[in-house]
Amino acid sequence: MSFAVPILLVDDDAGQLRVREMILRNAGFHTIAVTSAERALELLAGESVKLAALVTDHMLPGLNGAQLVCELRRCLPHLPVIVLTGMPGVETEYEGLDVKIFTKPCDPEELIEMLRQLGE
Repeated sequence: MSFAVPILLVDDDAGQLRVREMILRNAGFHTIAVTSAERALELLAGESVKLAALVTDHMLPGLNGAQLVCELRRCLPHLPVIVLTGMPGVETEYEGLDVKIFTKPCDPEELIEMLRQLGE
């Protein structure tokens, strides 16, 4: 199964980002990977960018995941968002933002299944 519309991956850990990107591409997803919330917002400002979903780390330099999602919701209120975090208690920062939160380490098969369900 191929997913033509890209999933935007955001993580400041380049190693984690590459691994996640490789796993999702091997599962048939098209991805765009960036290392900061600011870069993600720059991409989203382009009118021609269409996304299937956003998968972001919570802890990022500059804007964190919650701040990124707040900004994202202004222009893409219905885009599916998955937040990956190793920190307990961040759920309150995402209240009302309609996100799925996965605790790190995230099982790759679980992430793939969640993204496939979003595409149905």
